Amino acid sequence: MSTDTTPDTTPDPTATSTDAAGTTQAPREVRLVSRPVGWPEPSDFALADTEPVELADGQVRVRNLVMSVDPYMRGRMSAAKSYAAPYELGEAMTGGAVGEVVESRADAVPVGGHVLHGLGWREEAVVDASAVRVVDTDAAPVSAYLGVLGMTGLTAYAGLTRVAGMKPGDVVFVSGAAGAVGSVVGQLAKALGASRVIGSAGSQEKVDHLVNDLGFDAAFNYKDGKVSDLLREAAPDGIDVYFDNVGGEHLEAAVGSLRLGGRIAVCGMISVYNDTEPAPGPRNLARLIQTRGRIEGFLVGDHGDLADEYAKQAAGWLADGSLTSRETFVDGIDHAVQAFLGVLKGANTGKMLVRL
Repeated sequence: MSTDTTPDTTPDPTATSTDAAGTTQAPREVRLVSRPVGWPEPSDFALADTEPVELADGQVRVRNLVMSVDPYMRGRMSAAKSYAAPYELGEAMTGGAVGEVVESRADAVPVGGHVLHGLGWREEAVVDASAVRVVDTDAAPVSAYLGVLGMTGLTAYAGLTRVAGMKPGDVVFVSGAAGAVGSVVGQLAKALGASRVIGSAGSQEKVDHLVNDLGFDAAFNYKDGKVSDLLREAAPDGIDVYFDNVGGEHLEAAVGSLRLGGRIAVCGMISVYNDTEPAPGPRNLARLIQTRGRIEGFLVGDHGDLADEYAKQAAGWLADGSLTSRETFVDGIDHAVQAFLGVLKGANTGKMLVRL
C-alpha cells in the first residue's frame, strides 16, 4: 500500500493557533456557517473550540487520528432535499473518521482501541459505542479503513459487481480514475477478469499512475481533447461498463461508446456539483435504445450486505498485490477545509485524508 504524503501549509483563514504561553487548546471542530453558492469558499466554514462533554453510559470518547473529506459532502452543504440530511448551519459537519478511544463507558470498546465512526471534522468525538466499528490497526494502517478497506472500497465493489453487473471479458471505463473510488474500481475490474480497463484523469502524472502503478490498460487526460474522441481512441471497439464519478461530457462519451447490453453505474457527478444552473444532460440518450443499454444510480448504503464479501475479497487482493492504494494527506484540522476544496478540484491522487 503506497502512500503519497502531501501536507498543505498554505495559510487558512479559518485557522486558529495556540496562545503565546503554549496553553493547550480545547478540541476543535469545523462548522458550516453559510451555505455555499457555486464553489464553496473558506468563509463558508469556521474553526471553533468545543465545550467539554461528559460521557453517558454506553459512550466512548475518541481522539480522532485521521478523517475523510469526500465529494458527497458538497451536497450536504445545501439545504436542498437529498438522500442525506443537510449539514446544520452553526454546527460541526460529519464524516468518516478513525481514532483512538481515550475514555470509555462501554465494556465492548476499551480504552486504547481504534474505532471507525461518523463524527469527523473534529479533533475529539463523543460517540455511542453502538455507532463505532473497532478496527485492527495491526492488520492495516488506520487510514485504510477510510479508503480501500472502508466505504470507498465497498462503493467500488458494489457499483462494479452488483449495479453494473461486470462480467469477465468486459471492457470497463471509469472516470475520475485516479480518485479514491475510481482507482479501486479499475483495480477490482482487472482482478475480476475485465479484458480491458480504461481510466480518465486530469493530469499526465495521474494518467501515468493509472497505467504504471495500478495496472490500467489505458488512460487519458480528459483535458487533452474531446472526451468522446479520447475514449474512442482508447476503446475502439466500445465499452461494456462505465463507472461514472464525473457526469457531464464523460457520461455522454460513455453512452456513445456503449456496446450492445452496456451498463452504466452512476456513483457521482463531481463535474456538476458546484453548478448554479442545471447542467445539460447527455444529448445521445436515444442510443440506449439501440444498445439496449442501462443507466443506474446507486448509494453504497443500500449495499451493506456486500461488506463481508468485499472484506474477504479485498484481503486476498491486498495480500497478492492485485489491490493497492495511494493516499493524499493534509495535516491539521485547520487545513481540513482546504483538503475538501482540493478534492473538488482534483488535487488528490487516491483518497484525500486529513491527519489530526
